[in-house]
Amino acid sequence: MTAKPAAAAARATVYGYPRQGPDRELKKAVEGYWKGRVAAGALRETAAGLRRANWTRLADAGVHEVPTGDFSYYDHVLDTSVMVGAIPARHRAAVDADALDGYFAMARGTQDVAPLEMTKWFDTNYHYLVPELGPDTVFSADSAKQVTELGEALALGLTARPVLVGPVTYLLLAKPAPGVPDGFEPLTLLDRLLPVYAEVLADLRAAGAEWVQLDEPALVQDRSPAELNAVARAYRELGGLTDRPKLLVASYFDRLGEALPVLAKAPVEGLAVDFTGAAAANLGDLAAAGGLPGKRLVAGVVNGRNIWINDYEKSLSTLATLLGLADSVDVAASCSLLHVPLDTAPEKDIDPRILRWLAFAGQKTAEVVTLARALTRGTGAVAAEIAANRAALASRRDSPITRDPAVRARTAAVTDADGRRSQPYAGRTAAQRARLGLPLLPTTTIGSFPQTNELRTARADLRAGRIDTAGYEERIKDEIREVISFQEKTGIDVLVHGEPERNDMVQYFAEQLTGYLATRHGWVQSYGTRYVRPPVLAGDISRTEPMTVRWTTYAQSLTDRPVKGMLTGPVTMLAWSFVRDDQPLGDTAMQVALALRDEVNDLESGGTSVIQVDEPALRETLPLRTADRAAYLDWATESFRLTTGGVRPDTQIHTHMCYAEFGDIVQAIDDLDADVISLEAARSHMQVARELAGHGYPREAGPGVYDIHSPRVPDADEAAALLRKGLEAIPAERLWVNPDCGLKTRGWTETRASLENLVTAARTVRGELPAT
Repeated sequence: MTAKPAAAAARATVYGYPRQGPDRELKKAVEGYWKGRVAAGALRETAAGLRRANWTRLADAGVHEVPTGDFSYYDHVLDTSVMVGAIPARHRAAVDADALDGYFAMARGTQDVAPLEMTKWFDTNYHYLVPELGPDTVFSADSAKQVTELGEALALGLTARPVLVGPVTYLLLAKPAPGVPDGFEPLTLLDRLLPVYAEVLADLRAAGAEWVQLDEPALVQDRSPAELNAVARAYRELGGLTDRPKLLVASYFDRLGEALPVLAKAPVEGLAVDFTGAAAANLGDLAAAGGLPGKRLVAGVVNGRNIWINDYEKSLSTLATLLGLADSVDVAASCSLLHVPLDTAPEKDIDPRILRWLAFAGQKTAEVVTLARALTRGTGAVAAEIAANRAALASRRDSPITRDPAVRARTAAVTDADGRRSQPYAGRTAAQRARLGLPLLPTTTIGSFPQTNELRTARADLRAGRIDTAGYEERIKDEIREVISFQEKTGIDVLVHGEPERNDMVQYFAEQLTGYLATRHGWVQSYGTRYVRPPVLAGDISRTEPMTVRWTTYAQSLTDRPVKGMLTGPVTMLAWSFVRDDQPLGDTAMQVALALRDEVNDLESGGTSVIQVDEPALRETLPLRTADRAAYLDWATESFRLTTGGVRPDTQIHTHMCYAEFGDIVQAIDDLDADVISLEAARSHMQVARELAGHGYPREAGPGVYDIHSPRVPDADEAAALLRKGLEAIPAERLWVNPDCGLKTRGWTETRASLENLVTAARTVRGELPAT
């Protein structure tokens, strides 16, 4: 296509940028502060240096307006709670004594005080800390962070736009604080919250902000008339302020639907709208609504969540249509670039043929700038870039790297019978209990044990050639022996081998499956200081040899108690990877399921009696719009059943999920047909147990009684209290006792104490059960 120049110069911008630094400097500084090795001043200096580096990189790339306020020591929703003064009463003293220590106490908890609940940020793998609100919540403005970071950017001579979580999304993300009576809705606090936002906006205007961005991603979900009325009221009030900057209301991750005309009519100066993926429907909806006359439109046409290069010609076609629908059109990524790695340049091990198909944050920034230049000057100004982009897209489309005829033939031959166990659950459970011989309230863990410095050093030594494979494997065996011995001495009933050989629960498998590739430096924040390297799914998937059987059977040889085989399920293998966008997700899920099915069958043949297939991402991948969910859940549950459907009735299949809202997928959990499910429940006070009971879930379940994302050690009484609460919803013959999640991120000292307390709690409550 040949695009004519825009009437006004199109600006290039982004909504946020990866926080960690090229060598994860933020992670190291924060964890050093927690351990007392880094002073608060040094931590702040590191953070300020990372912010400067990000802004400078963006400006040097040609970004006209850089974001501020998106940087966070831990989580931007927690930062918002601090900004509006929503500090839980149990943390108030710590925050008053030392704001930084109090901030981290809210995130991680202390030995005496529980942290805020943590859950997934919409349908991403980023986790936010859930605000706790109640009818007595008193908000107060604290704009210091936002004003300070804006000032830093302005001092560099940059045009800067502060980015805040919008007031409606903040309240919709919140939950009633513990002890608040049922029925309380945080959104009822809107009129109390808006004056605080007004004060923050005034502070930012006084500090030099021309524009402020208010993120309202909750509006891409189904919203009731009352909620949409709240949106209209909020932006009528904020838009009507006289002492404020210009307001840019942003949404992302899906289509705005019924919220679009509400925002279009609001007295704000601009909207930032996603036009990628499912959100591409916003284009037609915007035209049908009559566009945005007199408003600025920031068009998110570069996918901010995946790592494939943009299709310039397709994006320019979208932008050309948008030019007639708004007063001005600027170009952006679809959402914050927080969700992708920093830069492809350090990835020296990736096949150059594939590397040219990839775009991380740095490359996506360049794409945004190129598209803005084309919109301003015409496509002739970027003819070389468009030609190179067209060639790269064609090379991927035609590459044999992406297709394996044998895999496609096997997938096409799958039948409904392949996804069904040979007996229903009611018939399987007696066989499993006879084989396993477990007590009531059996204890287990979720899979991983602490990944110590010694284990990480061993992997580094192997990569560097300082030890050979035999030496490395002896270290792994030593660790497995220690983990098995500890579990036996502690009295755990169903053991795990601890996964010392695994770098990550997805990457470990991806490195052994065809079609996947790993990065060296592709770190992405999951929560706090936890960063992961999602693998890239570039081609068709198959398994060439067993992946876990050797270590599982070795662990089983050390004990008479059952040792679980541990696998990551097909949905999570997709959700925690950067998936291919050239075929339906369901097709890719079936390929992964068949590879995992082979592994499950080999584990069973090797004598493994309990096999866990983790699906923590089942909920997070759920489409944001209700109308889109049935199709997703069909292929998601089918792929799990295909993975596990070939085992004998007396082999017990477990699954695991964590840190999500499970209430709206209980039927899908049932449809998985797993024999046992373990779920996060400690921070949410056994909410999921009540949800399972309300559904009439007929199988066994282990709602977690130990929050592993906090360094605090729950005592036996605390675990027993949670267990008793679980028994109110799930009968003893179907209730398991376990932590919330894997123990990889914890240290051995706290792990030992916590699991010993967990076993003590199980024994105590078991002794309270009526005799049978």
